[in-house]
Amino acid sequence: MEKNKKTSLLLAGAGVGALLALRALRRNKREFSFKDRTVLITGGTRGLGLVLARMLAEQGAKLAICSRTKDQLEAARAELASGGATVLAFDCDVSDQQQVKTMVAEIKEKLGPVEVLINNAGVISAGPLDNLNLADFEEAMKIHYWAPLYTMLEVIPDMKARGEGRIVNIASIGGKISVPHLLPYSGSKFALVGLSEGFRSELLQHGVYVTTINPGLMRTGSARNAFVKGQKEKEYTWFALADANPILSLKAETAARQIIDACRYGEAEATLGFNAKFISGLHGLFPGMVTDLMGLVNQLLPGPGVGDDRVRGYQAETPLTQSPLTAPLQEAAAKNNEL
Repeated sequence: MEKNKKTSLLLAGAGVGALLALRALRRNKREFSFKDRTVLITGGTRGLGLVLARMLAEQGAKLAICSRTKDQLEAARAELASGGATVLAFDCDVSDQQQVKTMVAEIKEKLGPVEVLINNAGVISAGPLDNLNLADFEEAMKIHYWAPLYTMLEVIPDMKARGEGRIVNIASIGGKISVPHLLPYSGSKFALVGLSEGFRSELLQHGVYVTTINPGLMRTGSARNAFVKGQKEKEYTWFALADANPILSLKAETAARQIIDACRYGEAEATLGFNAKFISGLHGLFPGMVTDLMGLVNQLLPGPGVGDDRVRGYQAETPLTQSPLTAPLQEAAAKNNEL
């Protein structure tokens, strides 16, 4: 009996070892170099997008970045170019299909076909359901669903023709678990996760690897540019304090390195940050319990305010959000072109 037990354990260990070896072999076979590759990063002028652009520039990529904010666009272009990067910058609304077509055509003409696409552009409206309106949900869907679809449809034909390509869609843990006071964001990120996973399934046969990224909170500095509604100062305060907390949020550079590695090896999905991995795993086992838990979280958040107007986070600053408690957020904002 004891001998059979030991044999079973040995066989199980050998099986696990064989699976790990096979995974490592497949991973190495997919390894992708970014040197001299044409990379398009939407929302690449600030926050996570700019951090990704810096890292890919260091690896020799030819960059195309886009944004709707002209001053941030020029600042990002100048910074990247001063470091020796080849970079094109586009004033482009990626939720407008014709603007996307024009941008991708110009990239192809000047840098060559897009070989790596990173869909990073995003918008956040934080506030209770009572203060949200249809426009908030429509805007989130345009930027988080339609815009990635437009960019993917433009670059995929050339990728398929080459038999090679990388697409990274920056979704969110909010695209796996709906977060109170972030309903437009969560709903649209859920849609992006489904779109991204479906595109991967259909494009694998063509050598095009689509990677879905689900980060938790990240210290990129972007909280300053999020929209807040309802009791605006209170909404921004909880959002900024959470975003600045090193226990709750992931450093932007750490997240960017993990994203680039997931792209390099053609991973299907990467969930970033211990908290995001934990809550995602818990939701997988007990979805109803986690959803009800979010209901308890909702009761701790600010109640509705008057009207459905919105302001940027930096317009709702308080002494608390400008205190040492948010120093990591302030530092990231200054570093990553979020001011």
